[in-house]
Amino acid sequence: MPKILTTESGAPVADNQNSASAGAYGPLLVQDQHLLEKLARFNRERIPERVVHARGSGAYGYFEVTDDVSRYTRAAFLGEVGRRTELFLRFSTVAGNLGSNDAVRDPRGFAVKFYTEEGNYDLVGNNTPVFFIKDPLKFPDFIHSQKRDPFTGVQEADNVWDFWAHSPASTHQITWLFGDRGIPASYRHMNGYGSHTYQWVNEQGEAYWVKYHFKTNQGIRSLDAGQAAEVVGGDADSHQRDLHQAIERGVFPSWTLYVQLMPVAEAADYRFNPFDLTKVWPHADHPLVKVGRLVLNRNPENVFAEVEQSAFSPNNFVPGIGPSPDKMLQGRLFAYADAQRYRLGVNHTQLPVNAPRATEAATYGRDGFSALNPAGRAKNYEPNSYDGPAQTDAALAAPAELSGWTGTYPTPAHTKDDDFFQAGELYRLMSEAERGRLIANLAGALAQVTRDDIVERNLAHFHAADEEYGARLEAAVTRLRTADES
Repeated sequence: MPKILTTESGAPVADNQNSASAGAYGPLLVQDQHLLEKLARFNRERIPERVVHARGSGAYGYFEVTDDVSRYTRAAFLGEVGRRTELFLRFSTVAGNLGSNDAVRDPRGFAVKFYTEEGNYDLVGNNTPVFFIKDPLKFPDFIHSQKRDPFTGVQEADNVWDFWAHSPASTHQITWLFGDRGIPASYRHMNGYGSHTYQWVNEQGEAYWVKYHFKTNQGIRSLDAGQAAEVVGGDADSHQRDLHQAIERGVFPSWTLYVQLMPVAEAADYRFNPFDLTKVWPHADHPLVKVGRLVLNRNPENVFAEVEQSAFSPNNFVPGIGPSPDKMLQGRLFAYADAQRYRLGVNHTQLPVNAPRATEAATYGRDGFSALNPAGRAKNYEPNSYDGPAQTDAALAAPAELSGWTGTYPTPAHTKDDDFFQAGELYRLMSEAERGRLIANLAGALAQVTRDDIVERNLAHFHAADEEYGARLEAAVTRLRTADES
């Protein structure tokens, strides 16, 4: 009999695959003690560096609206063509620690803090439009599999691929990661994506689901495995150095922001779950709509104070923008801010890089670690008779209709909701040369796995995505493993 998985209080865990939600499509529930305990403990595993996205670079700049999108959102900073909003953007690798190398095969974080006149808006994404998992309950497990093994102290191929072997939904992101864009030549030469689905609401109260795409204006440039090894051997800080020096020279990197928009009513009958982070929305269904231009034009004066202490939370919304039922986003609404309260303290939002710039925060929060207490003698309760700040009664986003019983649910499948279809489509979009490099990259990594059953389970995923994809990868892995044994 296998051991029973329990919470930290010893209670048995009924479901470690799905978070509790308000109905099959509903948002997640604060009463899900297992989810909150798991995410809260995960956020506190390292001190003081970030558990993930530890190695990062950042710069200040601005966002300028170039196209009118006011019919889709009432967010003031997007309200008129020509409006500029100051911002801070932090790039990062995901799995490495603070002292790791820049030019490695790893997703890149792309986190933007817009200092808007209605408060700070944080958009936290990556340089890929998809991710490895669908449910935040699995995020600590996923990252543990990619980090150093508790016994050997190094990253183990067996752990990496064992998790993926049990996570077929990862196949799409793995295909991205081991393809040509898996190692960007620099932060300037890669795209950024909001990745999650968000909500936009216009002045009339009409709501849209939205995805963000930041397209680099420098062009996509990436490194193959050999080039990356050479760069790492010569300069572990290649991405940081490139970004800093480009801005110092006056070569200001920029990205054009596009969005995809889906009327809320379309989501229920869409052919796959539009809130699934492992899938993209085809552009044929929802074409890109141009919004504006993001420009980086100023380096931080102090990397620790501004890059290391920058803190982002996807729960920092402004009027006209809100969350969606995306389960991964729902988990991050809690986990990101909680991680920064642990890492930097409860008053981290008062640090200059995190504080609002185009407006002023007015809260009843006081005291705690590193408290500045800018409110002085003002009362710390509400309501009060001393002209303290009061609520607006105007919701930031539109309400969502919910139904169903509380519980842990796998999300109901739509007609195209399998784990492999889009991975196969991505493979078939590649040229023959791109496919060859993808197979070589994957085979080189998978051949390092020592257990046959883990190799076989992963190969089955690639066969399911595309038979040619799976067959070529299987042959390449077999050749490499046979050569190692001889």
